[in-house]
Amino acid sequence: MSDPNQSFRDTIGTIDDQGKRNFLYPKKPEGRFTRQRSWVAGGLLIFLFAVPWIRIAGQPFLLLNVIDRKFVIFGNIFWPQDFYLLAIAMITGVLFVILFTVVFGRLFCGWVCPQTIFLEHVFRKIEYWIDGDRGQQIRLSKLPWNHPEKLKKRIFKNTLFWLISFLIANDFMMVFVGTDEWLKVVTDGPMAHLGNFSGILIFTSIFYFVFAWFREQVCIIVCPYGRLQGAMLDRKSIVIAYDYLRGENRGKFKKSEDRAHSGKGDCIDCNQCVDVCPTGIDIRNGTQLECINCTACIDACDHMMEKVDLPKGLIRYTSEEEIAENKPFVFSTRAKAYSTVLMGLIILMGFLLSSRPTLDTTILRAQGMLYQERENKEISNLYTYHVINKSTEERTYGFTLLSPEGGRLEFAGTPNQTIGLADKKEGSFFIFLPEDNLTGSKTEVIIGLTDNGEIIEKIKTNFNGPRKATKK
Repeated sequence: MSDPNQSFRDTIGTIDDQGKRNFLYPKKPEGRFTRQRSWVAGGLLIFLFAVPWIRIAGQPFLLLNVIDRKFVIFGNIFWPQDFYLLAIAMITGVLFVILFTVVFGRLFCGWVCPQTIFLEHVFRKIEYWIDGDRGQQIRLSKLPWNHPEKLKKRIFKNTLFWLISFLIANDFMMVFVGTDEWLKVVTDGPMAHLGNFSGILIFTSIFYFVFAWFREQVCIIVCPYGRLQGAMLDRKSIVIAYDYLRGENRGKFKKSEDRAHSGKGDCIDCNQCVDVCPTGIDIRNGTQLECINCTACIDACDHMMEKVDLPKGLIRYTSEEEIAENKPFVFSTRAKAYSTVLMGLIILMGFLLSSRPTLDTTILRAQGMLYQERENKEISNLYTYHVINKSTEERTYGFTLLSPEGGRLEFAGTPNQTIGLADKKEGSFFIFLPEDNLTGSKTEVIIGLTDNGEIIEKIKTNFNGPRKATKK
């Protein structure tokens, strides 16, 4: 590392020596990476607010209805019985993030993470518009609270922050309850749906707290990803790094000075990379857990290098190995191993999704009901069933007794065997078996579940009868 003093790693830049919050006022970044990130953020913001309204084959693109235990992901419906698929999907997602970090560092945090997108590209932009840039924000913070300028700007800014938090909370709530339930809150009024409206207010308060006050502390203190990256990164990982071989020794810029002759590196010690950092670190100290790879320091440094007529790229996307040994990037053995496992999980996930049945059913003997002796020496048992339609279209289900022979299955009442998309149906039916066909007090029966007339699943269950019954 460029700085032999590593004491900075024992503290956090946002906490002072007394343990109090040290609020950051990052300078407004400008440059090519900032512009690119703004375009990416704009697209992601449109996508995030559009997600609850997107439909695939009539189903939401994303719905996480925990209360009704119904989950829709990419238009595919998942129920609690499909938890194993969600678990595999989560493992695949985590492994993808690990692989991405091993190769490209914390790129996700700076470019895609919703926390960064909302904080840096929504709330901070409003703050720059109302309070001004770094210097103006610091001056404003030192004014007393009863100062007219500070009072006016704080009220205006925090009102906007609350309204935007309210919009985000509504969008967030739609993902959990669906757009139909959300529209009921709007059309019927909050008092008619107090539970959902309370949820919106709770989410609003959380988002306001995070984006108006807690801010970068989420990345530094709450999010475990920053700490995990220490175990995932290696010398070959591409991160935002300071080229200390070229930059050291640091020294202030002097016009017409031969820096190489005077023993100075290209770093002019302008501190611009620190002023723009949203987490308050000095990237020249090396890779740190607080760094979210937001590229603000790259743009600030490149701008200063242009002004003093020195080559850009003193801070850039690179690896420690490339800086120290001038070696180009190669796909490491560890990255290849992660890629192999990730590909295997993706293939497994695809197979499980493609082979998932359109209908899922559970059949149980009715609780508390004994067998019944019928005419013609028949024994009957009552069963209850639950059918879930996992497909995206209406289905017609049915049950047929496959084994043993000589029996029959009759629904209790008039069954409605049409089940809508993403719907659940329950009911009951009787199974009648000749007493002579029973093998004892318990006889195994096999019931076929039909989908549009075709048997798609065979379900085994027990049939109770008299103890004296034996197969002849």
